[in-house]
Amino acid sequence: MSLITMTGGIGCGIREVAGEVARRLDVELFDDERLQNVALDIGFSSQDLKAFDEKAPGLLDRLFRRSPETYDELMAAVIYEVARRGDGVIIGHGSPFFLKDFTCALHVRMRASKAFRTERVASRMQVERQTAEELIARRDAELKGFLHFILRIDWGDLSPYDLVLNVDKIGTDAAVSLTVHLAETNAIAACTLNALEAMERLSLQKRVEVALIKANISLQELGIEVPQPGVVKLTGLIDPMRTVAGVSEVVRQVPGVEKVVSAAERHPMAEL
Repeated sequence: MSLITMTGGIGCGIREVAGEVARRLDVELFDDERLQNVALDIGFSSQDLKAFDEKAPGLLDRLFRRSPETYDELMAAVIYEVARRGDGVIIGHGSPFFLKDFTCALHVRMRASKAFRTERVASRMQVERQTAEELIARRDAELKGFLHFILRIDWGDLSPYDLVLNVDKIGTDAAVSLTVHLAETNAIAACTLNALEAMERLSLQKRVEVALIKANISLQELGIEVPQPGVVKLTGLIDPMRTVAGVSEVVRQVPGVEKVVSAAERHPMAEL
């Protein structure tokens, strides 16, 4: 079983490489479209996903009109939901960040020179080199801003990655072969049942947090735990404008929640 995340800017050939890696390993490829389908499967609405494509033009403008906190939790829920299956190739969306504590995931970063990327984009999109350069610069700025603003990640930091591939030096075929070879070595362990269950619980926790944020319920003093699959435990203090029963009902409506255990109390300010 191979769980791989692949990250790279436009023109690096990431989709081509990721697709071939998934094919050779016989695992599913999770690109933008597939991740959105997973989000819908676990209970998010099409409205929630309007800004899901991290490379869409105007992304940051749309995100500033939305709650960054909601978007962060939504993405985490989807990535954990995919990862709990134990295998697959995930393209981007902060997946190395969300899965950094799970040693069974292989994190790959693809890089390429400006000249390589420009030639590739100009050829694929049938545009002039200057237009390709401008598009690459704009997309890089969007991606950098997206990671910094939404996920608080430095795009220039290579420490989260296990393998960094300079594609213009080694070529896409070698990039595929190296990734597949490393994924198949004993150094990359298969996800244990405990790890898979942990990711399942994290996915549910993030879905609950998104539901509460969307319901305008403050999470500042409210603790949310998922001690076991399907069970959500509330601790801490409930928003003074809400009741324990009301908050519990919001949680109960989240797909995947089978039981709500409330050890939370209504905020003392509610009595004033």
